[in-house]
Amino acid sequence: MYFSTVSDLKISVITVCYNAKASIAACIQSVIGQAHANIEYIIIDGASTDGTLEAIKPFEQHIHTLRSEPDSGIYDAINKGIALATGDIIGILNADDVFASADILKNIAEAFEINSRVAVYGDLDYVNLNGQVVRRWRSGIYRQGMFNWGWMPPHPTFYCRRELYQQLGNYSLLYGTAADYELMLRYIHLQKVPVYYLQKVMIKMAIGGVSNSTYKNRLSALLFDLEAMNNNKIFIPLLAILFKPLRKIKQFL
Repeated sequence: MYFSTVSDLKISVITVCYNAKASIAACIQSVIGQAHANIEYIIIDGASTDGTLEAIKPFEQHIHTLRSEPDSGIYDAINKGIALATGDIIGILNADDVFASADILKNIAEAFEINSRVAVYGDLDYVNLNGQVVRRWRSGIYRQGMFNWGWMPPHPTFYCRRELYQQLGNYSLLYGTAADYELMLRYIHLQKVPVYYLQKVMIKMAIGGVSNSTYKNRLSALLFDLEAMNNNKIFIPLLAILFKPLRKIKQFL
């Protein structure tokens, strides 16, 4: 599908949140400050109790869909957002994260229009509470088979055409915190979806995360990764498991 101009490309941005009062305003502001004109913004709240909805209220005119109800976790909430999305392209912006600059969605739209790909990914910076960059995730150009060696793109930078979810399925709730890894593995490695690398820092991501919060969670994430690899035809899963964390070392250099 081609569009007469880049501005014709409608991008749905989905933010899921639960008790994100401290960060949600900055997240929303980074969306409404984007230069791309044709944006559909969807927020799925998991029935927050800390005042998150009150923090969202001043921005209601910029939010196309706001739903607040209990869910079965972040990926269940994302799937709800995907079901509501009407954009040509869908991407996820976590409640603790922000776009790195005001032209990110414009650049994403240009990447889809010029390169006729069905998915785009880019680079990401991890930042601390003071906004200082502490890690730099530089993805590089994808070549078929790289997932076998522990490669993956940063999920917050992953944007794809909406019909891809209809064709290949949404986020599986069977993989716990590895559901995002499994979806990109399924799309890019198993189904060989054509992807384009946007060589630009797209997202500033707050450090932390549930999967790394405790040793038990790290072990659980590791087992979910291994299951995702086994189910999506990674050549030697144990080798990929070994290389996956080793690839993170250069993020600190």
